[in-house]
Amino acid sequence: MIHSMADFQVSSQYIFPKSMKDISNKVKTFRTAKARAVLRVSSETIRLIRENKIPKGDPLPVAKVAAVQAAKNTSQLIPYCHPIPIDFVDCKFELDKNSIEITAEVKAVYKTGVEMEALTAAAAAALTIYDMAKAVDDSMEIAEIRLVSKKGGKSDFAESLEKPLRAAVLVLSDSIASGKKEDSSGRHIVERLKEQGVEVTEHKVIPDDAGQIEQNLVRYADSLKLDLVFTTGGTGLSSRDVTPEATAKVLEKEIPGVVEAARAYGQERLPLAMLSRGKAGVRGKTLIVNLPGSKRGVEESLDALLPGLLHAFKMLWDGGH
Repeated sequence: MIHSMADFQVSSQYIFPKSMKDISNKVKTFRTAKARAVLRVSSETIRLIRENKIPKGDPLPVAKVAAVQAAKNTSQLIPYCHPIPIDFVDCKFELDKNSIEITAEVKAVYKTGVEMEALTAAAAAALTIYDMAKAVDDSMEIAEIRLVSKKGGKSDFAESLEKPLRAAVLVLSDSIASGKKEDSSGRHIVERLKEQGVEVTEHKVIPDDAGQIEQNLVRYADSLKLDLVFTTGGTGLSSRDVTPEATAKVLEKEIPGVVEAARAYGQERLPLAMLSRGKAGVRGKTLIVNLPGSKRGVEESLDALLPGLLHAFKMLWDGGH
C-alpha cells in the first residue's frame, strides 16, 4: 500500500521507491539489540512442549535455528535493510502457563544497527513454533513483537559536558592567505563544530609558516585558553607542509590515536589518506588536532572523530571515563 507520495521518487513516466539510506560516511561501532515476541498458547500446548510430544517434534531448537537464519537474512526480507556482517545471534524461550516468551539478541560491529535483525529473529522463532504446534492448538496467536533495547552508533557517544566548548579553526595555506583560493575546508569545520554545540571564537587563515603556526597555537592555548583547536592544511609532503612539525613543538602530550582513527577511516575511502602526517595532542587544557587541507579530507576526518573526540574534555577536566 502507498502511504505517502513523499516515500517515492517521481519521474515523467514512472514512480520509483526512494533509495536505501546512505551509510557510507558512518563509522563502524559495536551494536546490539534485543527483541521480544510473545506467543499465546493453551496450557495443553505448554505441557506437550515440555514433554516433547508435539507431533512435528520439539519446536524450540528448530525455532532457535530459524531465529539465527532470519537474523542473517533480514536484508533479503526487508527491502531497505542493509546487509550486516552479524557476529552473534541468540534466542531464548520462557514457557509460562499460557504463553511462550521469545527473546532474540543480535550483535555486530558495523555502520548501522541490528534492531531489525533482532525483531526479524524473534518473529521467525514465533512463527516457527506456531507452525509446529498449530496441529494441536488452533487458539494460538502471536500477541506481541517489540524491540526491548538497542545500543551502539555515534549517538551513544554524544557527550553532555559541564560547560560549552570554545574553539578556533586555523587554516594554513599560502594560496588561500594570498587570496588565490577560497577557504572551503575551514568553513566546513566551523559548520560541523556549530552542529556539535561548540562556539567558534576565531576562524583565521595564515600562510604555511612554522613560526606563525606555533605563535597562534600557543596563543589559543595559553592566552585565550580555548578548549579545542582544529588546523586544516599543511599536512602533506611538500616543502611548505610544516604543520605537523610546528604543532609537535607546541604539544605537551600527543594523542596518536586521534589522527590514526582519521587516517584509517579515510584510507577505506581514498588510498591517498595514508599520506597525511597530521598530529593531535594537548597543551594545557587545549586539544589541538591537525586535519588535511582538502574539504573531502576534512569531511571524512570529522566523520571519523565526532562526536567521540569530545569525550577528551571529560578526561582533560579530570572527570575520567
